[in-house]
Amino acid sequence: MIELNELTDAAQKAFPADKLSPSRDESWKLVSEMGWLLVRLPEEDGGLGLGREASTAIHYEMGRVLSSVPLTPVQLGLQTIVESHGFAARSEWIERISGGEYVPLHMLPSKLTDSDGAVSGTIGGVFEADMASAIVAYLPQGYTLVQLDAPGVSLTERPIWDPSRRLFDVNLDGFVPEMILAGGNAAKAMHDSLAPETHLALAADSLGGATAALDMSVEYMKMRRQFDRPIAMFQALKHRAADLKTKIVCAEALMWSLARDPDASVVQVGALKALAADVYAFVTEEAIQFHGGIGLTEEYNCHRFMKRAFLNQQLSGSSDLWKERQGRDALAVFG
Repeated sequence: MIELNELTDAAQKAFPADKLSPSRDESWKLVSEMGWLLVRLPEEDGGLGLGREASTAIHYEMGRVLSSVPLTPVQLGLQTIVESHGFAARSEWIERISGGEYVPLHMLPSKLTDSDGAVSGTIGGVFEADMASAIVAYLPQGYTLVQLDAPGVSLTERPIWDPSRRLFDVNLDGFVPEMILAGGNAAKAMHDSLAPETHLALAADSLGGATAALDMSVEYMKMRRQFDRPIAMFQALKHRAADLKTKIVCAEALMWSLARDPDASVVQVGALKALAADVYAFVTEEAIQFHGGIGLTEEYNCHRFMKRAFLNQQLSGSSDLWKERQGRDALAVFG
């Protein structure tokens, strides 16, 4: 049985903290060779059969280095196919993805219309679609495998603020779905199964990035001197850094608690994602101030973390959405 510290150590050796946003293609090859695509795959399907804690630990380490490898989307795409027991080509596609073929799930809403079974519109939030052979998408018919070389399918890249990731729209023009993974009630059940995985991955990415941004800031303050002493000795800055560390540690405690809880609701984990992304954004904004003048330079590393934080806030439901849902659930219990 693989221990979490073994996964963490392997990730830190493969992706050292001083090398942010390593090459996407080289990272993808390395991730495939290390077997990370097999982490959540059940043993009966040839995988490692590890739990949510394992994937959360990996996503945390990837967040620390602003990884450009699209591990979260492909993990979700693979899980969708794993849970599609009525899909005739299930075993074939599991083998293909496990072997390194990139088949992601989209992570932003779609705008689609269905005309007599032909689907048109836009599937949003497909990361690194230029390296994908197919995607898993939620169409009017349900979760569907969409091959990108099929008739009526095209890609449009959407430039985004975060340079460590590439985001695409998949455009459908009269696309006729043939490989439906789950429809009707089964599609809803699959969504409820996928959503906690998505939010945990984004929360882990956010808190890993927040930790790295704070560590980077503390190291800078140890080096930067004013009045002939390091600014890390200034009490006001010490207190601000300690407050940020407290926010991160509290959010991490909630993250690990929910990662170990198989009964955690979609709303609970969605609210965790909102909290983690908000902490990430706040920490990176403070990191820019800690760095003073150089922190205001857009190309400086603390800006790169901030851009990732702002995008994470919008993925799989905005912070406002999940805060409202968590608030309504709390009112229903305690109101």
